[in-house]
Amino acid sequence: MLIHPWDAPTDDAEWQRWLAAHDFGQLAANGRPGEPPLVQPLHFAYDPDRGEAVTHLARPNPLWEALADRPQVLLSVVDDYTFIPGPWQAEEGKPPEHGVPTSFYAAVQLSCTAHVVDDPEEKAALLQRQMGHFQPEGGSAPVTAGEAPYGRLLSGIRGLRLEVHDIRAKFKYGGKRSETVQHRISGRLAERNGPGDAAARAHQQRRLTAAAGAVPRTPAT
Repeated sequence: MLIHPWDAPTDDAEWQRWLAAHDFGQLAANGRPGEPPLVQPLHFAYDPDRGEAVTHLARPNPLWEALADRPQVLLSVVDDYTFIPGPWQAEEGKPPEHGVPTSFYAAVQLSCTAHVVDDPEEKAALLQRQMGHFQPEGGSAPVTAGEAPYGRLLSGIRGLRLEVHDIRAKFKYGGKRSETVQHRISGRLAERNGPGDAAARAHQQRRLTAAAGAVPRTPAT
């Protein structure tokens, strides 16, 4: 993923807050030689304190064979995206038709080593962690190996611990454009108010504010 300086996170807290609220992504693993990578959409629970994400998949999933050969995987999360028409991006003093269309989006990619979990007790604990993340209000029976209602279902799945080694984040919201153009785009997003526009506008306005308040760095001497 190409990350220009103007698309990079302002700090680690920016992508950490975003990832905490975005827990559905695509897990990519290398397929057999000569075949395309395998990509599996899935929910996951990311634990920054443990430096890992946990998830599970059905036992017949073809991803398991790929992980046995090469456990290095990429978990990709993309959201808050929208299309920006060319005229919105035209620089000041230039004809609107000379503006270049683009996409706005936020993305976080986690490079991981996948660890397969097959032990019933460990799978139950992993699923309980997921349950606690997605359903903190409770309401469901605990996941316990050998006990109803979930115990007999554990044999049909395999758990995954994704040990995170590197995280790359990108917030592509027109950061290289002048403030005038960015505010114009922000206004057009508010007017259009289509799917994804409000979230994209919120990111753009937040990053504009952060950039305005940034303290210039003193060059090293």
